[in-house]
Amino acid sequence: MDQKIVEKNKILINKLQEGNEKVWRELINKYSDKLFGYALSLSFDHSIASDIVQQVFISFYEYRYKLKPQYSMESFLYKSVYNKFITEYHKNKSLTRLHEQYYFILEQQLSNNSDEELSKNIDKMNSLINKLPEKTKMIFSLKKKHGLTNQEIAEYNKISLKTVEAHITKAFKLLRSMVEKIKE
Repeated sequence: MDQKIVEKNKILINKLQEGNEKVWRELINKYSDKLFGYALSLSFDHSIASDIVQQVFISFYEYRYKLKPQYSMESFLYKSVYNKFITEYHKNKSLTRLHEQYYFILEQQLSNNSDEELSKNIDKMNSLINKLPEKTKMIFSLKKKHGLTNQEIAEYNKISLKTVEAHITKAFKLLRSMVEKIKE
């Protein structure tokens, strides 16, 4: 890497490590649109791309003490977006399987029924959802009934993203076992 770039990186990194908010905002302003475009080209989803970029900037700020001036910040940010996308992709892939199971449960409950039976089965499903532990039920309802993203639920409830995901997974497992008991 060019010596001038290394020196410029060193100055920027030192300012970041000192907590200089102006430099931090400049970096966000300089790279956020480019990173969003890159994340969007990977995910094809505006909200996912936006979440990835936000998470990358948060991680970048937390990681700032470990930055080395000989490495390009821009390359680091792009690589971070890519890595975050891959992580999210694998996470969403497993959540998609859970969603498929949820819809399969609903389909089993709802298939080949008249409107009256359909209404009864929807009531049964709502009844099963109401039997979930309170926190799990609330998070599951925010996700499925109100359509909030996991990130929005985490921010709204001031809990971690992992906690939200754990509650949603728990809800699917409990609902599946409750439906299986009904069938027996």
